[in-house]
Parts: sequence; C-alpha cells; structure tokens
Amino acid sequence: MELQLSVPATADNVPLLRHAMAGFLEGQSVTGETAADVLLAVTEACTNVVQHAYRSDPAAVDRHIELAAECMDSTLEVAVRDLGRGFAPRVDSPGLGLGLPVIAALTQTVEIRPLTPHGTEVVMTFAIEPG
Repeated sequence: MELQLSVPATADNVPLLRHAMAGFLEGQSVTGETAADVLLAVTEACTNVVQHAYRSDPAAVDRHIELAAECMDSTLEVAVRDLGRGFAPRVDSPGLGLGLPVIAALTQTVEIRPLTPHGTEVVMTFAIEPG
C-alpha cells in the first residue's frame, strides 16, 4: 500500500499531512512508539519545508510539500519533497535548528537528496513489524 499527497507548503497543512500519515500507519497496523516516531519525523520534515524550502525563492509558483510513504516487508519508507531552492543554516531561523537531528534519531536511515532541476527530498526509513 502507498500514500501519495501534495499540498501547498503552509504551516496549516502540516497537521493535515501528519493526520494523513497517521491514517496510513493505522491501515498498515503500525502503532505505539513506532507510529509516534514516524509522525514526529514527518512533522519535522514538513515543518522544514514550510520554514526553509521556498525562502530563497519567494516568487515560486509551485510551493508544495509532497509526502509519499510505502511499506515493504518490515520497512516503512517515507519521503518528504519540495521544489524549492534548498536550505542553508539561518541565523534568524524561527526554530531551534533541531529538526534534522531529531529526524536522524528517530529513523533507521535518513537521506537528504537534491532534486533536479531544484528541490530537496528527505527519505526516511523505519523498521516496522510486518502487518
């Protein structure tokens, strides 16, 4: 089973994506601490898109967050993508700068990939019990 969503990159849509991910996890019988870890990592990744992805390109027309998830045997793979110009550390960041370290601590693996011609994809994997 797969999940594919694309919504405007606004703070109001982060809870929507978290809720959609929660429904997907429930459908895959992923519960408890594993589900909580996935939901926190997805929330952090989506929040990073809202705060950073389109900052250097305020005129961008397609300011979206894409969320994709797929269960494969005992692994859940989740990708959060944007079409922005990437991100760099910000002195004036409204957050504490802990999003990526939190994601790394919650996941089995995390990869940050540049997309062509622009954008970023954060791919997170989690160990799950087969449902």
